[in-house]
Amino acid sequence: MANVEEVLVVKRSVYEELGAFHGVNFETERYLERLLRGKELEYLERPQAEKNPQFKQLIPYVIMGYEDKYLCYQRGKRAGEQRLVDKVSIGIGGHINPCDDQMPLFYEDYTEIYQNAVAREVAEEIEVECEYKDKIVGLLNDDSNEVGQVHLGIIHFWRLAEPKVKKREQMICQLNFMTEAELLKIKDKMETWSQLCLENLGALTKP
Repeated sequence: MANVEEVLVVKRSVYEELGAFHGVNFETERYLERLLRGKELEYLERPQAEKNPQFKQLIPYVIMGYEDKYLCYQRGKRAGEQRLVDKVSIGIGGHINPCDDQMPLFYEDYTEIYQNAVAREVAEEIEVECEYKDKIVGLLNDDSNEVGQVHLGIIHFWRLAEPKVKKREQMICQLNFMTEAELLKIKDKMETWSQLCLENLGALTKP
């Protein structure tokens, strides 16, 4: 019998207590102080988490840029989230799993676990062959569709020293760098989260 993936979640009630929002939220420190350093986080089996809007799966969402261009790709048929197949994305990311947890059983700070997950998820999907600066720049929520209802994004911006990125995961298609103007022309083909990030790209990527 195949192992069932477990993912890190927070109760929707905790998120709503902090303040529900739609789109991009820039109060990262206030939210993450509670989300990553509280006692409310737990692991759920992914099939259960995907169908239960009483929980939010925490998802790192990494935007990468070099000069005035941003990494963009299309999700192929092998994408883990079938509801996003064929959608264009400017975010690399995924779930936080128990394999990212290298700490003792009892703790109240998930920051290191979270950073482990960011590194693992990016490395599974692409290969970044240059130096970069990583900064958490916002939070992302969209309860208007069934995918967004069960996820809460933590937006990172990686400022790359060079445009040297290769794909590793088969579900990554048409990987390339595009300007904001070029991205706006294909906005209607993007997944909702990428559309919301594109609308706030200037604020998310400012030095």
